[in-house]
Amino acid sequence: MWKHILKRLPRKSQKSESNSPKNKTVSSSRKSGNLGTGLLSSAKKTSSAVFPAGAMPCIEPLLPFKDVPNSEKMNLCISKLSLCCVVFDFTDPSKSISDKDLKFVTLVELLDYVSSEPPKYTEEAIQAMCKMCAVNLFRVFPPHYRSNVRHGENDDDDHEPIYDPAWTHLELVYDILLKFISSSTMEAKVAKKYINHSFILRLLDLFESEDPRERECLKAIMHKIYGKFMVHRPFIRKNIGSIFSRFVNETDRCNGIAELLEIFGSVITGFALPIKEEHKIFLWRALIPLHKPKALGAYFQQLSYCVMQFLEKDLNLASMVIRGLLKYWPITNSQKEVMFLSEIEEILETISMDEFQKVMALLFRRIGCCISSFQFQVAERALYLWNNEQIVNLIAHNRHVILPLIFPALENNVHSHWNHSVLNLTLNVRKKFLEMDDKLFSICHSRFMEERCKLTSETEKRKEVWKHLEDAASRQPITGNTAVSVNP
Repeated sequence: MWKHILKRLPRKSQKSESNSPKNKTVSSSRKSGNLGTGLLSSAKKTSSAVFPAGAMPCIEPLLPFKDVPNSEKMNLCISKLSLCCVVFDFTDPSKSISDKDLKFVTLVELLDYVSSEPPKYTEEAIQAMCKMCAVNLFRVFPPHYRSNVRHGENDDDDHEPIYDPAWTHLELVYDILLKFISSSTMEAKVAKKYINHSFILRLLDLFESEDPRERECLKAIMHKIYGKFMVHRPFIRKNIGSIFSRFVNETDRCNGIAELLEIFGSVITGFALPIKEEHKIFLWRALIPLHKPKALGAYFQQLSYCVMQFLEKDLNLASMVIRGLLKYWPITNSQKEVMFLSEIEEILETISMDEFQKVMALLFRRIGCCISSFQFQVAERALYLWNNEQIVNLIAHNRHVILPLIFPALENNVHSHWNHSVLNLTLNVRKKFLEMDDKLFSICHSRFMEERCKLTSETEKRKEVWKHLEDAASRQPITGNTAVSVNP
């Protein structure tokens, strides 16, 4: 294979250099059976991944960088890049061992060269670099059995990660690409011709990889691209939003969501003030709906960070975020409900009084339901809100609205909740309200008792009606079409 590739390289200067000491060393090393021996003796195979010969320099790609003058090192880099445009099958470890070894050594040499801050990259070198990365990295992942699991049977974060057998080569290619993009000698004006929208889309597609190591490399590279190529920033944001929407509405697989949120978290910190309307739309249409999927636990920390970054930029977004959380509140998933309550606490620690008053009625109706939940972790987490001084201050200033909403939940817990921890927390919250405003507490207690008596009376009436119906039915003879008419 490699012999076939080398045959396609121009050989204009090799004849004159054939007697040089460097070439004698290379040829003798091949005869002595080094890594290149198995490579050059392997069967010839054609590959569409071979870099176009017209762009190849007239230089032997197997030469080490130290054996060529500085003026020729960039050309040697291009030759080595084209030599690495052959992809091997790593599912069979015994296949093409010598070829894989030589490619590995070549990739290591390229990484060392790119890391050494070489001179300004030529357009040919940039083109060759992007070609090599595209050939090695861009691939279609096979359908995985997890995608066939019905939603709700298993959680994605319960599965063991799957590691790519080709990682020894892939990691080097990722490192080379990262060093290349980060290099001060690579001009973005030239590189944007090759690191274009198509290239970026293919990189974003790779976030579906099952290998967490690959997703970490992609995260670093996408962050560098976003920072260096300003012209691509709107495109990157738009397509990250599309990935989030596709995940929420079409698939249950959450690979890459946490990493993309980490990227976007650093992006939000760079937003100029006041925040543009398009960024607010992204918050409402892309980030808030990410609270809906069952796999929220796999990326909750990163999502919560992004939301809080928005609020740090603009506190007037707090009421919108809370409305969004209430819209996607998980009624039947206690683990997610605890996460939501944690995020609510973070928001309430920073919210302004005006924003709080916009949503306090809706919010505390939901918190009241959480307080009376028979799932003790949900009830505990809701009652822990009163351990936060900032939240207690907000509640105290608006107690005339909040206490009537949650008083029934508190009283029901005191009389009937099964968990002792929840009972103790409820008594503490009840005591705090009593200390805040004993008159209001007495009014709410009186109303609660009136409602309770009313409900008890209605319950007794219903029991009497049913008893009357049962007695009337028992006195009637059993026939096929007997109708009992009772006027309660």
